Amino acid sequence: MARAATVLAMIGLAVALPAVSRAQAKAQAQAGGGGAGQPALKIAFISSQQILEQTPGYAAAESTFKKEYQGFQDEAQKLRQQFDSAVQTFEKQSIALSSAAKAAKQKELQQLQQRLEQRSNELQDKSQQRQRELIQPIQARVNAVIQGLRAEGNYALIFDADSPTNNIVAADPSLDITPRVVERLKQAK
Repeated sequence: MARAATVLAMIGLAVALPAVSRAQAKAQAQAGGGGAGQPALKIAFISSQQILEQTPGYAAAESTFKKEYQGFQDEAQKLRQQFDSAVQTFEKQSIALSSAAKAAKQKELQQLQQRLEQRSNELQDKSQQRQRELIQPIQARVNAVIQGLRAEGNYALIFDADSPTNNIVAADPSLDITPRVVERLKQAK
């Protein structure tokens, strides 16, 4: 679910960037293209992790994903154990095998390894798809609330303080709209 926080951060930036362009264009138009009299850009920030943890439905989605992901991991582990067992059996028997039999067994092991890799990739893709299915509706709700608060508050930018690419070193706590986002999400159950 850590990826969910990163995706949420990207959503926050995607929400904010069009507003910056509009705010800059509006400010330039009002100031006749110059800097004098230009209104200040209104900025806020959120804590996406805090929002996700408190969003109705997130805990259930995370729990469901963890259970399903464990099933995917168990299947992949079982396949790896089968492959490892086949390799050990081959290594024990290889001394007694003819060159042709050894080559045939090696080819079988390569095919088994390819099937293992293919199935592992399928399970990884299925896991990622399932995570998207579970988290997308939550992200859409969060995005709608953030977008609404941005419009209401006339914010040009809303940053995610939890984003790994965040360059905010310090911020005025009064700019934190996380509690307002959480409150709206809980009201909209």
